Amino acid sequence: MTTGDVPGGGFQLTPEELDAQVAALAAIGEDTAGLVRTAGELAQRLPLLGTAPPALHLAMRLRAEAGATGLTGEVGATDTGVNEFHTALRRTVTGYRDREVEASRALRAAAGGES
Repeated sequence: MTTGDVPGGGFQLTPEELDAQVAALAAIGEDTAGLVRTAGELAQRLPLLGTAPPALHLAMRLRAEAGATGLTGEVGATDTGVNEFHTALRRTVTGYRDREVEASRALRAAAGGES
């Protein structure tokens, strides 16, 4: 997120760049929520592998691996992590903007302008 030559080699952020990051993370969150639904649906199905005991055993194992301790659980944990990160990023952006407004008011007041 560097935007050109920044003194000291630091980062320069604009509110628009931060908004874009929040929007991108929201889209990722929507995608992972869809994956959780799909994995849950997969876990509810029993694969049609036949009626022989080995086929039934394999079908049950596949269903278990797609369940809460398998694929569905892993994707659900990822979804939770993405949502938590999105919430934290949104709060950070809000705090950043609030502090920018406060700093702007303080500078205007120090310069004798309006507060």
